[in-house]
Amino acid sequence: MAKESAKAVWETCLEIIRDNINYQKFKSWFEPIKPVKLENNTLTIQVPSQFWYEWLEEHYYNMLRSTITKVLGTDGKLEYSIVMEKSENPIDERSVRMPQRPVPPSKPQNLTGYSGHNPGSIQNPFVIPGLKKSKVESNLNQNYVFERYIEGDCNRLARSAAMAIAENLGNNSFNPFFVYGGVGLGKTHLIQSIGNKIKQDYGDEKSILYISSESFTNEFVHAIRNNRASEFSMFYRNIDVLIVDDIQFFSGKEKTQEEFFHIFNALHQDGKQIILSSDRAPK
Repeated sequence: MAKESAKAVWETCLEIIRDNINYQKFKSWFEPIKPVKLENNTLTIQVPSQFWYEWLEEHYYNMLRSTITKVLGTDGKLEYSIVMEKSENPIDERSVRMPQRPVPPSKPQNLTGYSGHNPGSIQNPFVIPGLKKSKVESNLNQNYVFERYIEGDCNRLARSAAMAIAENLGNNSFNPFFVYGGVGLGKTHLIQSIGNKIKQDYGDEKSILYISSESFTNEFVHAIRNNRASEFSMFYRNIDVLIVDDIQFFSGKEKTQEEFFHIFNALHQDGKQIILSSDRAPK
């Protein structure tokens, strides 16, 4: 009975939450949450990881607090059941319980966040808890700039579009920007030129990341093996300018394609710039 009651209460909460945030964020952060129990007017919900708990508390504390108050009354409380060790059998999963903070976090703590990236040079710009933003290593080659890019009749349109993106970040008609061309024609130089120009103009204000499709895939596999898929996803969803080279190598990798699809949609909906290159024409 308590289980059914918890489910009903949480569904009511979700209806309120759904009306207050965009669909993508609702689907990403709230749909995976499971109601556990309702006891002594305290609703316990299960979240997939410590990272998840910290993100909700940092970004949605006020909304969750007011929603619980509206549904359960002024004495209503929220408690988290955090999955610490996943198992194929839900009964074997290990979790810890954490109450919602009595007040919103005043300032982020300086703890290490997701660092399980294969390249090693990519650092998570968000730390746990508080998800404090820090410098992101862009992986850009500083030699790839517009001044060194050779312009001709065959690439003039692509270069003009690239310049428009770099000079009007967040206010251009080329998002996503897809560059297609044969091997050795300067695609990598052009897309990295955009990143270097934005970095020059904005400094550390904008997080810019250049990555090959192969490195992206390797990171994703590594994250899954280490039960850190949610950290991986949120790292990429919070990049301001994402540049992915040679996306043709995603072909045949269904799980990677699915993850990239969700990241792509989240970034695009938030108005973040997406830049892609391929040596194969889109189908």
